[in-house]
Amino acid sequence: MSALPWSQNDYPDSMKNLPDHVRNKAIEIANALLEERYSEGRAIAIGIAQARKYFEEYVDRPEYHIEPNGTDWVLKKKDGTKAIMRENTKEDLLEKAKSYVNEHKGMLVIHKSDGAISETLYD
Repeated sequence: MSALPWSQNDYPDSMKNLPDHVRNKAIEIANALLEERYSEGRAIAIGIAQARKYFEEYVDRPEYHIEPNGTDWVLKKKDGTKAIMRENTKEDLLEKAKSYVNEHKGMLVIHKSDGAISETLYD
């Protein structure tokens, strides 16, 4: 194997135009294939195809966001105006929100205190 495993900051050019969540999954899959001694080209192609397939099932799922709201943290549906849940800390809200989002077969977008997205959970 000639290449080192790829990362979110160092990945093949063919992955540069993928959405972040798809690219990250493609990197994960391609790295696993490299460990199984697949060629780089094959690992990349399979990684991208499988990552796209993995996320296709999430296209129509409802999207929920954990975001700061004043001194509290809230769970809202994407583009929603009302909080579904509210807690004093992000950590307290996160556990409750995960259960709620899983029950509603959604995906969860978690924001940082500055509003930027820190991660997205799909299951």
